[in-house]
Amino acid sequence: MISFSHIVNPVPAGEESDLFTAQPITFATMRAARDFSRDIAGADVRLYAVQLAGEEEVRVPAVFQRLPGLSRSVGDLKEFATRRKLPLIRDILQALYEADDADYMIYTNADIALQPNFYWTAARMIERGHDAFAVNRRTIPAHYRDTGAIPLMYAELGQEHKGWDCFVFPRAMYPRFRLGLACIGAGWLGRVLLTNMACLAAHFRVFTDLHLTFHVGNETAWRAQRFSDYLAHNRAEWHRVFLEFARERGPFDRGAIPGCFLDFFERQAARESRK
Repeated sequence: MISFSHIVNPVPAGEESDLFTAQPITFATMRAARDFSRDIAGADVRLYAVQLAGEEEVRVPAVFQRLPGLSRSVGDLKEFATRRKLPLIRDILQALYEADDADYMIYTNADIALQPNFYWTAARMIERGHDAFAVNRRTIPAHYRDTGAIPLMYAELGQEHKGWDCFVFPRAMYPRFRLGLACIGAGWLGRVLLTNMACLAAHFRVFTDLHLTFHVGNETAWRAQRFSDYLAHNRAEWHRVFLEFARERGPFDRGAIPGCFLDFFERQAARESRK
């Protein structure tokens, strides 16, 4: 039996935030997927939540285990125009690694909901030889506002989304990850994780067409110009990670992950240098 430990970072959110609506849906669907896997597939799934120390505690279902609060945010380590308390992905994953010995670790954003068969399907993918993979979400209409509508959300086909927000990888692989000071809540985080997975896995894949995760609406608050320095920070951290792997493994194919990210990195860097 394959075991999973799955962690999310709940965030205190007011009614003006899309997370106010999205997070309760995420937590409810994670619990439902965990119960489905236990009752139907016999899978071992353990759910975890971790927040910054001192942060207002976000309510999660009782099946989640809370881990000790994280001691720092990226804002404690670097100056930004607008200070935000964004955890480092390395701190979140390290907390999970130390708390649980499940075969596979999973990280998803706090606004990513799961279909009931998520863990069952993930186990089948692993049995077929995919030792590390990402699952791209489907985007469903934004009019869904509460957990009572989750059965209708399940039924929505949704639209394909190109971003990365769900990552599954072996626990044994994690100690070799290189994550720098990349933070969640800003762009390029997905590329940092995918670069590690692609470089360290034997059979890595990004699934772009599976109906396994979904997101209500398509808010992109993290793209706001006032947060552009966080985007630049994560982009620079990705480049450091990429160069470390490149020095060990030689030039990467620019037609595949992670080499394909380099063209985008260079274009963005060139645009900024002209400003």
